[in-house]
Amino acid sequence: MMTEKKLSVAILGLGEGRSTISAVLNSNKLELKNICDANEALCKQRCHEFGFIKYATNYDDILKDENIDIVAIYTPDYLHAEHIKMALQSGKHVVCTKPFIDNLHDAKDLLELQQRMNKKVFIGQSSRFFEPAIRQRKDFEEGEIGDLITVESHYHADHRWFLEKKWALENSFKWLYGGLSHPVDFIRWYMPEIEEVMGYGMISFNAKKAGLKNEDVMHFIFRAKDGRVARVSGVYTSPIQPTYRESGMSTVLRGTEGANQADYHELRYAITNKRGEEKIITWGDKALKHYFRFEGQSHHAGEYQNYLEYFADSITHGFTAYPDIKEGIGTAALLQAMDKCLSTGKPVLISEILREYDID
Repeated sequence: MMTEKKLSVAILGLGEGRSTISAVLNSNKLELKNICDANEALCKQRCHEFGFIKYATNYDDILKDENIDIVAIYTPDYLHAEHIKMALQSGKHVVCTKPFIDNLHDAKDLLELQQRMNKKVFIGQSSRFFEPAIRQRKDFEEGEIGDLITVESHYHADHRWFLEKKWALENSFKWLYGGLSHPVDFIRWYMPEIEEVMGYGMISFNAKKAGLKNEDVMHFIFRAKDGRVARVSGVYTSPIQPTYRESGMSTVLRGTEGANQADYHELRYAITNKRGEEKIITWGDKALKHYFRFEGQSHHAGEYQNYLEYFADSITHGFTAYPDIKEGIGTAALLQAMDKCLSTGKPVLISEILREYDID
């Protein structure tokens, strides 16, 4: 049997990109060609950590390299659109971490450029590629809970340590995009046709004291075109209950014949299926070593490896890897509608947001 050629990857942004370095180096489908960050000290640190010898501090060095198939982008949110544009113009396939873009100003141009260059753009919504979420999706697609009635998802985390970071206190940083985009993606995965959103947010006491500029506590309700509703919430600067009682990130599907729940970091999954059987599944040391390769659970390299190999397969075998650029734009529109809700306190139609930016 003929072995498939490895696809070559360059990584831009070496903070979150740390997980991607590990993912690529441990993959038999990908090959690491270069890493890049404007911070040369961080480049040297990553090279030392992973025994890698090549780095660049100028993005152009990656873009000019014709031997690179994929550029993986992990830069700050407000830089994504420009970095994606440059990669596509250079004839590269693109992986971009979530959120795809933090506003829709460049969305139409990026979509047209992607179609013109005929290159794939994949959004690194890594949470879909974690073991409990994979099992939940499999059972859903196999009809184990019947027809979907509603979805509930949350991301509640004690991230008070973020308040010590200078960049987290800038106006540009929003937990809506940096954190809540994870459970919002789960909602759209199961109910893609969200029509209207309504919600409220606040800056908590802890966040006010530290000088946070945007909401760290948020609760939203979504309404789909077919009338179904879903809810999502995010709380980021207060303690949570013990993990055996409360998962930091969780998604619940309620169907006509059953229900299930995927608990993210805890590698825990529960289901009452259409036959009335109740199951709770947890994953052991082998899965923990795959997903969490660094100190604690600060990085999740295993899920990055899962989604990068899925994207590599889509390039090699010619299928669409989801979430693709269109789905990424749809999620960005929903997040922008949620952002508008926070400022106006009124329901927002997603169609209004899309129409504002002339997106079909």
